[in-house]
Amino acid sequence: MKTFQAIVIGSGQAGDPLARELADRGWTVALIEREHLGGSCINYGCTPTKTMLASAQIAHYARRAAEFGVRVGPVGLDLAAVVSRKNDLVSRWRQAHEKGVAKRPGMTLYRDAARFTGPRTVAAGGDELTAEHVFINTGTRPLVLPIRGIERVPYLTNRTILDLTEVPEHLVVVGGSYVGLEFGQMFRRFGSRVTIVEFADQIIPREDEDVARTLREALEAEGIAFHTSAEVTSVEGGAGRLRLTIAPRAGRAPQTVEASHLLLAAGRAPNTDDLGLDAAGIAHTRGWITVNEYLETNVPGVYALGDVNGGPAFTHISYHDFQIIYHNLFHAEKLSTTGRLVPYALFTDPELGRVGLTERDARAAGRSIKVGKIPMGRVARAIERSETAGLMKVVVDAETERILGAAILGVGGGELVQTLMALMMADAPWTLFREAVYIHPTLTEGFYALMDSVR
Repeated sequence: MKTFQAIVIGSGQAGDPLARELADRGWTVALIEREHLGGSCINYGCTPTKTMLASAQIAHYARRAAEFGVRVGPVGLDLAAVVSRKNDLVSRWRQAHEKGVAKRPGMTLYRDAARFTGPRTVAAGGDELTAEHVFINTGTRPLVLPIRGIERVPYLTNRTILDLTEVPEHLVVVGGSYVGLEFGQMFRRFGSRVTIVEFADQIIPREDEDVARTLREALEAEGIAFHTSAEVTSVEGGAGRLRLTIAPRAGRAPQTVEASHLLLAAGRAPNTDDLGLDAAGIAHTRGWITVNEYLETNVPGVYALGDVNGGPAFTHISYHDFQIIYHNLFHAEKLSTTGRLVPYALFTDPELGRVGLTERDARAAGRSIKVGKIPMGRVARAIERSETAGLMKVVVDAETERILGAAILGVGGGELVQTLMALMMADAPWTLFREAVYIHPTLTEGFYALMDSVR
């Protein structure tokens, strides 16, 4: 039995910084990682996808060059070169994480899968480890839907699609939410025909209907086809020649669709199947680890951070989980997840930045609200850039005059919404922004019209 002060299982965006910070404080730390250091974000999540999205954006701009009076030749795409650029960037990030571990003598790295053998004992690398504190940051993996025939055909996930070096002729995406829409638009701009199938009656189901409708219209304008209120019920065929059955939920007749590639992008599953949660007595629901507001499990000294605890599945939330845990280990006054604002973005074009409540959720909660909304076509900077797809929307508590939530669907939406989040964090009334001075011409200047529209 080897004893450490902390065992960190998984080196994602909570586990990696936590292990480093604890080692820097002089703790002995066992870091267990069965794949690449850095977790999903740098290896097959944010870093590689946004790198490839940048290539798709450049291709899109190049095709639109004539609109701006710029002459270019035929626009081609070298997907192998796009993937090579992505791989180079991912490799640099991985190397940085490797160096971060290597320079810390108090940290022992186990390249293996971990398995609990007791409440705070873990087997890894042929050793049995124990520690007073154990932190689980094992993340999630793509959910494989029970589509008839799926086990007999080649299909793609958010991981494997990143390594394609030839552009699919026709990509069918199962899932019309964040992952599916980003990849769908990316490969449409790379040159693929793209069809997206979504079980709900609108894309991005958790968002307001007007936001979802506006984004769908923008994507349809680029040639993406949608089937909402529908599901893929069967698939057959082989590499490059798939036949899918798409069945509408409204009783209409099923359709048969020919495709070259199939991407599954409808949900995630926790990476806890072989972790031995039951041997440790750790409470969970179908593998999702149960935690309280301090990210503590029911087993004293054992914590779960990031996607695996069923919270918001964003890198920045995983990192914030680390901040909460690290603070609470060394301070009497505890931080918690209760009431934290969760900003996030969908990196389509137009880009969706979101924070707080939607209008639908605010009404469902019985709040008395005011709503402001303008099209991006009223924002001077967006007009000058010929990027007017989208809208700005803000939801305000009619009694307190505080912003409850906001959605910015448009160029720079992920950046813009965080300005409104700052107003929410400061607990300041929305009227503060009605009389503010904004630089002209900037996208933020659109807040003039947005705040003037609040009713």
